[in-house]
Amino acid sequence: MASIVPRSRIFSILLRNRKPDRRFFSSNVDKESIISSQSIIPDQAAETVAPAAEPAAEAAASGSEKKGWSFLKYGIISSLTGAAGYAGYATYAYSLDQVEEKTKALRESTNYKAGEDASSIEKYQALLYSAAMTVPAKAVELYLDLRRTIEEQVKGFTEPTSDKLLPDLHPSEQHVFTLVLDLNETIIYSDWKRDRGWRTFKRPGVDDFLQHLARLYEVVVYSDQLNMYVDPVIERLDTNHCIRYRLSRGATKYQDGKHYRDLSKLNRDPGKIIYVSAHAFENSLQPENGVQIKPFKIDEKGDESVDTTLLDLIPFLEYVARASPADIRKVLASYDRQDIAKEFKERSKETQRRMQEQRQQGFFFRR
Repeated sequence: MASIVPRSRIFSILLRNRKPDRRFFSSNVDKESIISSQSIIPDQAAETVAPAAEPAAEAAASGSEKKGWSFLKYGIISSLTGAAGYAGYATYAYSLDQVEEKTKALRESTNYKAGEDASSIEKYQALLYSAAMTVPAKAVELYLDLRRTIEEQVKGFTEPTSDKLLPDLHPSEQHVFTLVLDLNETIIYSDWKRDRGWRTFKRPGVDDFLQHLARLYEVVVYSDQLNMYVDPVIERLDTNHCIRYRLSRGATKYQDGKHYRDLSKLNRDPGKIIYVSAHAFENSLQPENGVQIKPFKIDEKGDESVDTTLLDLIPFLEYVARASPADIRKVLASYDRQDIAKEFKERSKETQRRMQEQRQQGFFFRR
């Protein structure tokens, strides 16, 4: 019995010592572990959703940025297109001087300043206005400079090389008329073909025509051909140096796709200029000075027809040089663009007939 009692005490002591272990494995511990595990699950889900939401936000931001750049791009293109259209209209409708006059106020607006007695607000407004008008004013100035440069370059190709194509006439020759002659189909005929090259023919009577009229006129050749062609032809044609001056394409005015002779640039009295050409009314800016004659041409065989056009014109030109009318344009207008050589011959016959009748009447009166 005595041995049983100590054993039971020992067993009870052991049981008391094992109670903390039993508490460690109690249901409270399990509950806390479960709760903590449940709280972990939503955090993990949020971590998986966040990376998926970031690309969507970046895509939305990039889309809005692209829309902003597209709007800016199209705005710039529209502004440039409008400016180019307005510049084109101004170039077509107005001259450079007119554009400068109309934009003068705009270009001067950049220098706008308020008066000294103005308030601070007015000075600030003036500063804002001047700054806002800087860009349009600079754009207009750029347009004017660019247009001025382009027109100067174009002018070198379209306008005669000088406003005075001929030197001043000697004081002792102020009464002398200037006889301007076209070259091709007027005093020569020249054409070119690939199989044979150039052919040049003198017009019948050209030598006598030049030698006779060189004593009465200042003779000038005015052609729309290049000087590399005109100079060799004149040197071979005019061996007696009857032609004082020769003018080529650089002295013409290019207009509407054609080279025109501008007689106003010859530095001569317009009332003392006679322009003889086969196309005098078509290739001259002053048709009132023109004497149009029959074109001179040669057929493919090189056969020449009888041509006395230049010789027939000598009597009229000789009469003008000796009569020296105040304005030759009035004399030419009286012929109304008819064949002057033929009409002058008819008028001369009529004048002689009238003079003869007057002589006869005077003879009868004296008797």
